[in-house]
Amino acid sequence: MNTVANHDFVIAKFGGTSVADYQSMCHSIDIVLSNPNIKVVVLSASAGITNLLVALAEGRNPDIREQHIQKIQAIQYEILQHLTDNQTAKAYIDQIIVNISALSEAASLATSCALTDELVSHGELMSSYLFTQLLKQKQVNAIWFDVRKVLRTDDNFGKAAPQFKQIKQLCCAHLKSITEKQLVITQGFIGSELSGKTTTLGRGGSDYSAALLGEALNATRIDIWTDVAGIYTTDPRITPNAKRIDDITFAEASEMATFGAKVLHPATLVPAVRSNIPVFVGSSKAPEEGGTIVYNSKNITSTLPLFRAIALRRKQTLLTLHSLNMLHAHGFLANVFDIMARHNISVDLVTTSEVNIALTLDTAGTNTNGNNLLTDELLKELSELCHVQVEDNLALVAIIGNQLTEAKGMTTQVFNTLSSFSIRLSCYGASTHNICFLVNSNDADTLVQKLHHSLFE
Repeated sequence: MNTVANHDFVIAKFGGTSVADYQSMCHSIDIVLSNPNIKVVVLSASAGITNLLVALAEGRNPDIREQHIQKIQAIQYEILQHLTDNQTAKAYIDQIIVNISALSEAASLATSCALTDELVSHGELMSSYLFTQLLKQKQVNAIWFDVRKVLRTDDNFGKAAPQFKQIKQLCCAHLKSITEKQLVITQGFIGSELSGKTTTLGRGGSDYSAALLGEALNATRIDIWTDVAGIYTTDPRITPNAKRIDDITFAEASEMATFGAKVLHPATLVPAVRSNIPVFVGSSKAPEEGGTIVYNSKNITSTLPLFRAIALRRKQTLLTLHSLNMLHAHGFLANVFDIMARHNISVDLVTTSEVNIALTLDTAGTNTNGNNLLTDELLKELSELCHVQVEDNLALVAIIGNQLTEAKGMTTQVFNTLSSFSIRLSCYGASTHNICFLVNSNDADTLVQKLHHSLFE
């Protein structure tokens, strides 16, 4: 197993599948107990819980609401039954269920982002509490810690922005001294804004939580335990011949995360890069298989490969804006991006011609056609400026590598492989680390398989 030696402050994060049930929690506990350098454990909600809580936050009818609450209770009770002295733990879980029921009833009357964050946070609160109780049953000196005391964010509920300086100060004041005496078990994904209301960092934010705490506590490594043994050249579920990458740079891993690789949350690496903290990614189901270490590039002595990986991001929307007013005009692009900014739209790829702009939007977090982003108000405002065409059912394929813009013949190899596919948009040259293609969703898997065969096999 490739590990980083001589580290004395490790933060270990376990994802939803790693705390899904009693057996999974036991595997994760074995990992924690095998490494005395692990000082803080950050947990996601048990697998499936967050989806049920999000559904409750949308305001379901009473029958469906009750079904969801019973499913949540059943998942946590399966773990609870393995505690020999479980009356205190059962009382805690039952109280959480009562809270969930009350909040979901409120959501059925009127939903809000703040209410959703409050409701969804209960998943992490339950998993971390039960994990702590299981450790205590093994006579481990563990303590449950409410991360909301230290993980300060703004009040952008649903995707709150961490306040780095305040997190550092609060961790030094309330958490650092505890880690010197006890194993701290806490929550990922959640935080609190200035007045104390619960916030969330967005889906996948538990990785980000671990990195933020790692930076604030001067950790020497961050371990991300998930259901795959590291970072692969592409998704093994799409391409069984995908190979694990033993060592990878922050820049490469960030590109992969940004363009859809689900092993790491896209923002995870920002605090780690800032503080030069190595990140280990491994499988909690098979820790003996090793994993991937993400380093600063200066810590990798081998030559970086031209092609590193292929990432796939589904549910992409293409906006094509056409206007003759663009011809030799000043400020047209600025006007378009000003409209996007006012509607809180983040643009991914952009290509332009004399009278057209094509730009992609990542609608993976919205409904199937991206209408959560493309509101009537946004489209109306854009239509007053130009003709607007919207295309859905697209996927973004990104080839991740190093010095791609300097490699002769690289594009010939890539485009020859893609010759049998219809490419809706390509983007190349802005970064030395990627070349991107927008393709029909139905072609995405086959295209990734062919590219992987050509570039890596």
